[in-house]
Amino acid sequence: MADILLIAGLSGAGRSLAADDLEDLGWFVVDNMPTELIDKVVEIASVGSKLSKLALVVGTPTAQRGIIDVLKNLRTSSHRVRLLYLDATTAELVKRYGATRRKHPLADEKLGVEQAIAQERVLLEAVKGEADLVIDTTNLTVHQLKSKIGELFSGDQQVDTMQVSLVSFGYKHGLPTDVDLVFDVRFLPNPHWDEKLRPLTGLDSAVSAYVMSQDLSHKFLSELFNMLKLLLPAYKAEGKSYLTIAIGCTGGHHRSVVIAEQIALWLVDNGQQPRITHRDILRDDSGH
Repeated sequence: MADILLIAGLSGAGRSLAADDLEDLGWFVVDNMPTELIDKVVEIASVGSKLSKLALVVGTPTAQRGIIDVLKNLRTSSHRVRLLYLDATTAELVKRYGATRRKHPLADEKLGVEQAIAQERVLLEAVKGEADLVIDTTNLTVHQLKSKIGELFSGDQQVDTMQVSLVSFGYKHGLPTDVDLVFDVRFLPNPHWDEKLRPLTGLDSAVSAYVMSQDLSHKFLSELFNMLKLLLPAYKAEGKSYLTIAIGCTGGHHRSVVIAEQIALWLVDNGQQPRITHRDILRDDSGH
């Protein structure tokens, strides 16, 4: 049984970079893969081959639209099959094309870069909907993307497990785009208004004690844990490989960090090995 990873996404969002990172991790990578050849390549890799990890970067936007039928076929096999989708904001993609001076595959004399990106986004909407994992590369450096790919694909995660990730964030810095569930904890009392706690973060014991001293924190977590008891097995039964849970407060320094850490502890107690990221914990928190 092979581990098959199909890589799709918007042009300029980092598909080739992700492929290079996977190759560094020991994956056998085929770039610019025609959709109609995917089944054949997987078959060749499966028969008398030692290729246990195969990453296929699907080519043009038009070719990517054929991934959905290919996925349905591959997922009936004995292989582990996942679809990774790379995304980024239009403004960031326009900036990248301007810096590299490369031509967008859908751009022509009538269609500029921004319009071409918008058209491609519409073309690939259904493909993104089928993805097991979406990575938004808008704010990721090359090194940060490499690190993220390493976290997700370098381990020996068992085939029948679902990888759960947690991210805390601040609403004033924008909502994360590559998450599945979002919970807003701005209803909890804010440690920011305590001058002694303001310069600390949710990783400090004093802030954690403050947030968890609230009855509302415990009631919220109790209800959330009951929900997760229902959702986690259901997502896993549907074949979901990744689940990302985002917890947001105003600045991403205090409440969201504490609650995310509490959820991580509960997940560990329930047999999960969650990955946790505090996206905005080091950002300026002036003005709360």
